[in-house]
Amino acid sequence: MIKQKQKQKMLRQSMAPYEKPNEKSSVVQLINTIVPFFALWFLAYQSLAISYVLTLAIGVVAAGFLVRIFIIFHDCCHNSFFKNRRYNKVLGTITGVLTLFPYNQWAHSHSIHHATSGNLDKRGIGDLWILTVDEYLEAPRSRRIAYRLYRNPFVMFVIGPIYVFLITNRFNRKGAKRAERINTYITNVAIALIVTVGCLTLGWQSFLMVQGPIFLISGSLGVWLFYVQHQFEDSYFEADEEWEYVQAAVEGSSFYKLPKVLQWLTGNIGYHHVHHLSPRVPNYHLEAAHNNTEPLQNVPTITLRTSLESLRFHLWDEDQKKFVGFNHLKTFSREERQKRVAVYSRANVK
Repeated sequence: MIKQKQKQKMLRQSMAPYEKPNEKSSVVQLINTIVPFFALWFLAYQSLAISYVLTLAIGVVAAGFLVRIFIIFHDCCHNSFFKNRRYNKVLGTITGVLTLFPYNQWAHSHSIHHATSGNLDKRGIGDLWILTVDEYLEAPRSRRIAYRLYRNPFVMFVIGPIYVFLITNRFNRKGAKRAERINTYITNVAIALIVTVGCLTLGWQSFLMVQGPIFLISGSLGVWLFYVQHQFEDSYFEADEEWEYVQAAVEGSSFYKLPKVLQWLTGNIGYHHVHHLSPRVPNYHLEAAHNNTEPLQNVPTITLRTSLESLRFHLWDEDQKKFVGFNHLKTFSREERQKRVAVYSRANVK
C-alpha cells in the first residue's frame, strides 16, 4: 500500500514540467481557433444565397472550431491557459459567452467533478447521472423510467445540450456567491446582445439557420466527449472510503485516441487521463505529458469505433466493477433481484 501511494505521488509529480502555460502557444491557439471560427461563420452566412446544404457543410466545420473554443474556455476554468488568473477569467468569460457557459458557475461545478470523479458517494455535481445496478433495481418505477429516458441517445445528445446550454446555464445555482452570480448575469446579457444584433442585422431566419446547426452539432459533440471519457466498460468507481484520486484519474478517465484532425479540433481533450491527473496541464501539453510518462502508456484506450460501444453502457455494476446495459438486468432471476435489493437496502440504512 505504501509503495502504491509513493508511485501515485511520483506520477502526479511527473506532471509538473507540463503544468506551465506557454504564453506564445496560448496566443497562437487563440488566433488559429477564434479567427477561423468567425471566418467560417461568415462563409456559412454568405453560402445561404447559394445552397443550404453548403451552409450545413460549413457549419459542421465551424462547430468543430466551437468545440475547440470550449476547450480554451475549459483551460481558463482551470487557470491553465495563462499564468495570470485575471487573464484566464477575462478570456474564460468571453469564450463562455461564445459557448453559452457562465465562467464562474461552470468552473465551480467542474472543479467538484475533478475532485469527485469516480466516487460513488459524491455523485451529482458536474457529472452525468449514473445509477448502479442495485440503485436501479431498488428505485421506484417513476425513477427508473426517468433514468431510461435520460440515457436515451436522442435525449442525451440532442435534447440534453439544448436544455443544459440554453436553460440551466442561464440560472445561478443555489448558494452561489456574489461574483459568480454577477458573472452569470454578464454572460446572459452578452449572449442576448449578440443574438439581438445578429437577428437585427442579418435577419432572424438567416441568423438561426447558421447558428442553429453550429450550436446543435457542437453541443452534441461536447456532450459526447464528456460521456465517452468516463463511461467505458472497465472504468473506475469506488465508495468514498476506497476511492483514490490518482487511480480515478488514470483508470476512470479514458485515452480517446482520435485521428489527428479531430484531436486538434478537440484540443487534445482525448488525453483525458492526463487532464484528470493534473488539470493544470494546458491542452497543448497534454499529448507530450502522455507520450513522455511511461505509466500512462497502459491506460484505458478507446477509438472512434470502440467508443460507440459506450452507448450500451447504462448502469455501474459494483459486483463486476464495470458498466453494463439494461439488458444485463434480464440475466437476474426474480429471487436474485429481490436479494440484491434487500442487501442494498440494508447497507443503505447503515
